[in-house]
Amino acid sequence: MRNVTIGTKVFAHIETWRPYTVLWCGLVSLAGACLTYRGLPDVSTAILVLITPILGWIAALYASDFFDRKLDAIQKPHRPIPSGRIKPYEAVIAAFSLATIGLVFSLILNVYNILIAILVALGVISYARFSKSHGILGNLNRGFIIWLAFLFGALSVHREITMGVFLLSLIFPIHDTNSNLVGAIRDIEGDRRGGYNTIPVKYGVRKSVYLSLLLTIIWLSMAIFIPFYSKIVSYLYFVLLSASIGFIIIMYVHLFTNIKKLTREKALFAHELFVIERVILASAFIMGVINPVVAATILFIALLITVTSQHYLRKRYEFKEDVS
Repeated sequence: MRNVTIGTKVFAHIETWRPYTVLWCGLVSLAGACLTYRGLPDVSTAILVLITPILGWIAALYASDFFDRKLDAIQKPHRPIPSGRIKPYEAVIAAFSLATIGLVFSLILNVYNILIAILVALGVISYARFSKSHGILGNLNRGFIIWLAFLFGALSVHREITMGVFLLSLIFPIHDTNSNLVGAIRDIEGDRRGGYNTIPVKYGVRKSVYLSLLLTIIWLSMAIFIPFYSKIVSYLYFVLLSASIGFIIIMYVHLFTNIKKLTREKALFAHELFVIERVILASAFIMGVINPVVAATILFIALLITVTSQHYLRKRYEFKEDVS
């Protein structure tokens, strides 16, 4: 693609941002801040805690797409970089610029946030350059990054992180490890051709789904029993958690029903359900400690962006073969 219009390029950048995924890390960070603060921090802190991880996440997506451009040329040539709508150097500039802005915002908060931001950057590089293609290491690496997002929020409010909050923080890396595993199922053929030794490539779809179910049993048990016994959150948390569980049940019914012939489209649908569920899960923790009207507003906006962008962008990003 030689002549790329401004509109085409702008849309290509929006595709790269994956709006249906980016709010997750911001909500996890905000949940960490609210749980530690036992309420909503001041507005400036809350905004920085929400926005900074999102900027870092988008920077990571640019970096990941840059490093994956050869694999995507095989598996998904319609994506922004292999299709020519975004040049590789443009992705590098975007990643560096957003990461720099994120570091500046981290500095506004405190020194601990700077340290966390640096660890996140190292985690992103590790994931994109090494662990992503090495099975469970890649899944755990992603989980570690989302755990750092929680700590980013928790450390921003200048309060002690209690044992209860720390235990709750462990839910998120297990959950994201699981989400990343389910997301890899749809890419099994392309990853195999590209030499990526992911869990689905190495062990197949059936074992991957059963491993995912085991991880869900672990994180969901923690999400039920730790808040129940620690009394950190209100009953509204459990109301939203029940909705989260509903999406999880639908997802696994879908996976097990189609496990013998799980097409890319069906695997993508399962991950789309997971993406919606995790927005509800993170929002449930926020709902449990802040004004419910504010929390409901945050949830509504997050779901609106997530569901709408998945509907209009995701299948195009994953499957469209001809981009003009």
